[in-house]
Order: sequence, then C-alpha cells, then structure tokens
Amino acid sequence: MAETSGEAPLLDIKNLKTYFHGQDGVSKAVDGVSYTVHRRKTLGIVGESGCGKSVTAMSVLRLIPQPPGRIESGEVWFKERDLLKLSNREMRAIRGNQISMIFQEPMTSLNPVFTIGDQIGEVFRIHQGMKKRESIAEAVRMLELVKIPAAAKRVNDYPHQMSGGMRQRVMIAMALACDPDLLIADEPTTALDVTVQAQVLDLMSGLKDRIGSSILMITHDLGVVAEISDEVAIMYAGQIVEYGETDDVFENPMHPYTLGLLASRPSLADIRQKQRLKPVKGAVPNPRSHPAGCRFHPRCPFSTSECHNEAPDMRELRPGHTVRCHWAEKVLDGTIERHEVETFAVG
Repeated sequence: MAETSGEAPLLDIKNLKTYFHGQDGVSKAVDGVSYTVHRRKTLGIVGESGCGKSVTAMSVLRLIPQPPGRIESGEVWFKERDLLKLSNREMRAIRGNQISMIFQEPMTSLNPVFTIGDQIGEVFRIHQGMKKRESIAEAVRMLELVKIPAAAKRVNDYPHQMSGGMRQRVMIAMALACDPDLLIADEPTTALDVTVQAQVLDLMSGLKDRIGSSILMITHDLGVVAEISDEVAIMYAGQIVEYGETDDVFENPMHPYTLGLLASRPSLADIRQKQRLKPVKGAVPNPRSHPAGCRFHPRCPFSTSECHNEAPDMRELRPGHTVRCHWAEKVLDGTIERHEVETFAVG
C-alpha cells in the first residue's frame, strides 16, 4: 500500500518468508508476505487458522523458534530500521518497549507463580530501570487504566484468581506499559463472551487514541476488523490475497476467498429463517505442499486452467486496493460480467 500522507510507515514488511524445516519436509508458513502499518492506524489481518497470520507477527518480533523455524528472506522495517538485521540485544530493547504483543491465550502467557503486579512491573523494571516499589505503583496505574476495579488489591492476585476477561485486560495493560509505538494483538477477543469482547475492543481503541500508537490486529472475526481497522489484509496459505482500506474491501471485495468469507457470516435473516451457514468449501492447504498456480484454486468456483497453472501476482486493481487473482482482473476489465460476483455461491 502506498503511504498517502507522505509520512513513512511505522512498519513496512517486504517479501517476508518464514519456513519450518522438519523430517516431513519444509512448511512454508509465510511465503512472500508484504504489508505496511501506518502511524496511528490499525491494520487487520484476516484469514482461517493455519494461513500464517500469527507466524508473520512472531517473525516481526523475531520470536520464531530456531530450529525448526527460520526467517529465510525479506525485510521488516520498523521506524526505518530493518529488524532482521539487528542483534539479539537490540531486539530485546525493542520487544515490550517499542513493539508490544497481546498473545492469543492470556492464561498460558501469564506466569502462574508470580502475581499480576510482579509481571506488569517487570516491564517497567527492565525497560525503564524502576525499583520494585515504584514498578508496582505503575502496575496499579496500568490496571486502573484498563478498568480493573480495586486495582490496588488485584495487583497482588495471581492469574488463576482472575476471570478470562480480566486476564485479557492484564495482558493489554502489560503490552501498553511502556506506551509502545506498535501494538500487535493476536486474537485478543478469542474465548471472550460478546459483552467482554466489546469492552476489550473499546479499551484498545481508546488507548490507541490516547497513546497515538498503531495496532496490528490479527483475527478471524470480520466483525472485529470492520469495527476497529482502518485497513485490512486478507491472508491465505501464507500469502496476502487482498489488501486495501477496510470499507473498500468489505463493500467491493474482489478475491473469491474474501467473497467466501463475507458470504459465510450469519445474518439475522438467516437465523430467523433457520438457514444453514455457508462455509467456504474445502480447507487451507498443507503448507508443505501448496497447490501449483493460485493457491485458492482447489476451493474456488471460478477457477480456470490459468488459475491451475499460473500463480497470480498482487496487482492494484483499484486505487489503494490490491488483489492476487486472475478472475478478479477479468471482472475488472469486463471479460466477466459483474453479476457473477454478486451471485457468488459457497458451500
């Protein structure tokens, strides 16, 4: 995506490839991913489980376990520095300080033998050199910021003494402790009920406005993306297949996978009429053996011999809206009638 304001993007990923080497072969979990996160903006990364969303984020922070994982090639520019070329010591100074991450499951991310205050306070002690008493006071302030009641008391609790929603707020507090420039949120609302989910999203949006940071939101929930993301990248089989402003992508989807994801959402009318959900046929391919040509063609109702044999490139088909699809190009140039898009059927 081109930077429209003239300001350099905060995060600029270029042709990133992260593979896992095992006895059964090489899993190409991330295979040529490129996207940018603009300053003070939110980018949503959407796709089914196994498409490479989380691996991309872990690659940014260089948290890929080696072996079996390895960042094969690419560039990850953050504030005009390539993170892949920094030393381990330089990366430790960035993690949790300039780039923070909310991990997918707070119960497994929080240490069960340390109090909440100790774990939040550790961020201040490591990155800001605070003494323990001062860091605990800052931990209380962060808990108050994320709307945890009786923060001065709960700071002494252990993770198991808190509900799932409370633990997720603790993770957000920990991630925002040093006012990071970039917040990576990996499925931050998974396993939360709808009410708590809405509260967490409101909290993240409000804190982003207060701090002026950027957010990289990883999710499979299109509703979450529609609510808080400025831009969206649709990811499939280790690649970005559609990318643009959220409103534009949702109102004018151009890749069959995006159309399928949107069509699979339940509506009130479907519920009232007791209609079955319309899932996208098939499953994400094994990353050790991606199909030739377009990786979505085994599941695509519009695939042709060209799709089977020739891999499409990412192309800008509308201003600021890029797509990896032969079929979408034909729709745009009039080779295929637009009504075929409107009557897209899945399942």
